[in-house]
Amino acid sequence: MKETKTVSGAPEARAALHEMMAAFEAFRAANDARLAEIEQKTAADVLLEEKVARIDQAVGAAQARLDRLASEARRPAIGGGGEGPSVTAFGRDTSPLRGEEKSAFAGWMKTGLGLELKAGLSTSAGSGVLAPVETERAIERRLMAASPMREIATVRTINSGVFRKPVSTAGVECGWVAETAARPETDPATLSLIEFPSADLYASPAATQTLLDDALVDMDEWLASEVEDAFAAQETEAFVTGDGVNKPKGFLAYDAAADASATWGQIGYLASGAAGAFPASHPVDRLIDLIYAPRAQYRPNGRFVMNRKTVSTVRKFKDADGNYIWTPASRPGETASLLGYPVTEIETMPDIAANSLAIAFGDFRRGYLIVDRAGVRVLRDPYSAKPYVLFYTTKRVGGGVQNFDAIKVMRFSAS
Repeated sequence: MKETKTVSGAPEARAALHEMMAAFEAFRAANDARLAEIEQKTAADVLLEEKVARIDQAVGAAQARLDRLASEARRPAIGGGGEGPSVTAFGRDTSPLRGEEKSAFAGWMKTGLGLELKAGLSTSAGSGVLAPVETERAIERRLMAASPMREIATVRTINSGVFRKPVSTAGVECGWVAETAARPETDPATLSLIEFPSADLYASPAATQTLLDDALVDMDEWLASEVEDAFAAQETEAFVTGDGVNKPKGFLAYDAAADASATWGQIGYLASGAAGAFPASHPVDRLIDLIYAPRAQYRPNGRFVMNRKTVSTVRKFKDADGNYIWTPASRPGETASLLGYPVTEIETMPDIAANSLAIAFGDFRRGYLIVDRAGVRVLRDPYSAKPYVLFYTTKRVGGGVQNFDAIKVMRFSAS
C-alpha cells in the first residue's frame, strides 16, 4: 500500500484539462443558442434547456476530475519501511531515535506490543499513544490537500487547548504635525481578545490482523490514508457552518448583518436583489459589488467560495461585452476563476435559496484561522469489533474568523 509518485499523472491531468476545455466550448455553444432563443421567443426550447444542463454537468464533472488530480498531486507520500530513518515529504530524518520511534509505532500497531520501551511514545494506560511526528505531519499534509478550507485559510499549530489572539478592532489614531509643533497624545488602538478552542476530531479505521501481519503494509501510510477522508469531510463542514460547540466555528455561523452597518464580530453581507435568486437583469453587477465589499488590501488575494450548484448558476452569466465571466483552468494544477478571481468549491456551502448565504468572497488566509493542537493520539482496540482491530485516532482542531473585514457574503434576498 506504499504510495508511489510517477509522472503518469501528468498525461492524465492534461487529458482532464483537454476534456474540460472541450466540455466548456460545447457548453458555451449550447448556452449561446439557449440565450438567443430566449431573446427571440422569451423562452428556450425544453430540449435545448436539457442539453445545456447535461453539458453543464459534464463541465462540472471535468472540473471535479481536475480538482481530484490536483489534490492527489499535492498529497505527500510516506516513505520508509519502518527500519531506521525514512524519506518523507518533510526531508530525511537522520535521528536514530526517530527511526526507532517510527519502527516501534508500526510494530505496536501490528501486535500491540513493544512500545513501552520507547520514550516519547508511551502514555498513560488506556489513553492511547502519541503517533510519531512523521505520521502526525503526514496526516496534516494530507488534510491540507483534501480539505479546501485548509488550502485557503491560515493554519497554525499550537501546544495548548485554546489559542488566544489579540486583534485591533479600530486602528491607532495618527496625524500630521509641523516640525516643531506639539505632538498631542492620540487614542490607542481598540483591542479585542478572540479565542479559538480546539475540540476532538476522531475516527476509528479498522483492519484485519492479516492485513496488519503483512510486512509490505506501511502502517503510517495506511493510518494517514484511512483517516484522511473522514477528517477532511468533518473539518470542512465545521469550518463553514460549525456552531463552535465541541467543534470549530464556521464563518457562516457568525451573525450576519448588512455590510454597511456590520460591526466587529459580524459577517457583512450584500443582498442579491431578489428573494432566493439573482435578479433577472444584470446579475453580474451583484457579483462585482461583492468583490468590492472588502477593503482594497483584501482583494489581491480574494477568492470566491460556493458549492457546485451555485457554480453551475454563475457559469451561465455573461458580462456587458458578451463574455462568460466564468473561466476554466488553463493548465493542470490551476483552478477555475470568476471575474478574474479563483473559485473554491466547497460542498457544504448552502444552495441558493431564500435568505441563504450561498456565496462568499474575500481573503480567507487573513480572514479565517485554523488551529491544530500538536499531537495525534492512537488507541489500539482489538476487542470491540473482533476479528477487526480498531485504531481510535483523535486529533484536536479548532477554528474561527480572525478578521471580519476580510470576508463578505452574498445573501439571496431582495434587501
